[in-house]
Amino acid sequence: MTTAIAVNGAAGRMGRTVIETAAERDDVEVVVGFHASDAGEIGGVPVVGADEVPEALAEHDPDVVVDFSLPEAALGIVDACVEVDVGLVVGTTGFDDDGFDALEAASDEIPVLKATNFSRGIQVLLRTVTEAVGALDGYDLELMETHHNDKVDAPSGTANTILETVQDERDVEPVYGREGHAPREDDEIGVFARRAGDVRGEHELVLAGNDEVVSLSHRAEDRAVFAAGALDAAVWLADRGDGWHEFDEVIDAE
Repeated sequence: MTTAIAVNGAAGRMGRTVIETAAERDDVEVVVGFHASDAGEIGGVPVVGADEVPEALAEHDPDVVVDFSLPEAALGIVDACVEVDVGLVVGTTGFDDDGFDALEAASDEIPVLKATNFSRGIQVLLRTVTEAVGALDGYDLELMETHHNDKVDAPSGTANTILETVQDERDVEPVYGREGHAPREDDEIGVFARRAGDVRGEHELVLAGNDEVVSLSHRAEDRAVFAAGALDAAVWLADRGDGWHEFDEVIDAE
């Protein structure tokens, strides 16, 4: 069975990659795209403006909307998805508390899957982080991430997820960069964000102590990694009822 997909943020870097990646698969079909303004057509897919979302959802009848946009754009389609009972896969990062609350509220009516990263490797990294931080109690922790020069939220959503994973195992407070006289405290984790070039995404957690250093890292070589994961999530979500879901559920189901 083919899952019909709509893409929000279709004219952006990730939106275009989702459309291109879907064209190489036989289990999904992108039937319509949305963007801040009418983009005409991308990869054979009609792309309409944000003000046309309700009508386009009704006309093209997708099973799931895949969102890679900006927080305000993502939240702008939530009500329309609820109205026509369409599932929502959200890869956008940078939501504030009110934004998360709105997504969670929508999950009472439709299936919502939110992830800061759709890489399978990152899911493995998160599980490894849990084990390493739990086993190496007392080691100093430092977290670094690098992304392309157009990324606007910092630290990245993935870095924040890694940080939350660390904090589930150890009571540490993030220190976002250091300047001047800044002696390190035992209960801190340094968090650093770099923005340069066209870097797809690099994350590294360093654990240092006992005269040794453990480095856990992940680097994405192509945005298609994230697009493929998001499409896998959409196919999985199409068979779900209302509720809140995360990407590790998709991985565990295979």
